[in-house]
Amino acid sequence: MNFEEILAFATRSPFNQILSLALVALTVAIVYTEIARLLRGYKALRPAELTHLVNSENALVVDLSANNDFEKGHIAGSRNVLPSSFGPDHKLLAGAKSQPVVLVCRTGQTAGGAAKRLKKAGFEKVYVLDGGVAAWQQADLPLVKGR
Repeated sequence: MNFEEILAFATRSPFNQILSLALVALTVAIVYTEIARLLRGYKALRPAELTHLVNSENALVVDLSANNDFEKGHIAGSRNVLPSSFGPDHKLLAGAKSQPVVLVCRTGQTAGGAAKRLKKAGFEKVYVLDGGVAAWQQADLPLVKGR
């Protein structure tokens, strides 16, 4: 199939025009999303990758969940910091600019914004647990209760 045949198909009927426009819009959305992911400055980790990073590089895991959610269940070794008091100058992050820092929240949404702040402040190795604690649980990995 060549370009002229594709163009003829796209202009043949209103339904084909709608399909063609939808395909172009979907392609643009996918390209935009991938470029944004590459430029965000931090990497999303799957639960198994987080386990490896903690074991091999002694990553600092920061859980941004509310206190009561943290107490209900969190990743072993993670430290709880409320999003309202989190920032690059937080005492927990002192001296961690070159150390791997993994941000975790319940779903993975809050951690993304916090990761951008750390990258902007010069932190070198910033990660987010993709899907948050929910993804950790779906991978059948254990949570620790309490503080």
